[in-house]
Amino acid sequence: QVQLVESGGGSVAAGGSLRLSCAASGRSFSHYAMGWFRRFPEKEREFVAVIGGDNGKAYYTDYVKGRFTISRVKGENTVYLDMNSLKPGDTAVYYCEVGPVPRRQESLYEYWGRGTQVTVAS
Repeated sequence: QVQLVESGGGSVAAGGSLRLSCAASGRSFSHYAMGWFRRFPEKEREFVAVIGGDNGKAYYTDYVKGRFTISRVKGENTVYLDMNSLKPGDTAVYYCEVGPVPRRQESLYEYWGRGTQVTVAS
């Protein structure tokens, strides 16, 4: 059974850093895209970043470019999100998601975790 487990969330002051991790199990996702989405209170999830499985190419939403870095170890089922220069506007629940192709549309993803809370205090 496929399972995705996020970790690394927490509370931090504005300007601080956090590293989120996501470990997937149940099958190999080495050729799959692994990404991060986030959900603000009472809103739909929005795309944050994704990294391809075969070429390792990364894509980001404009709001986090230059501050967040997504990475994965080739051949492993783990993806990371290094978040620097955090802003209060980054406060959200962050979800790890896995899909066949690296896209911004959440509907194209097949598996996701339960999320981890990130809170950035001003």
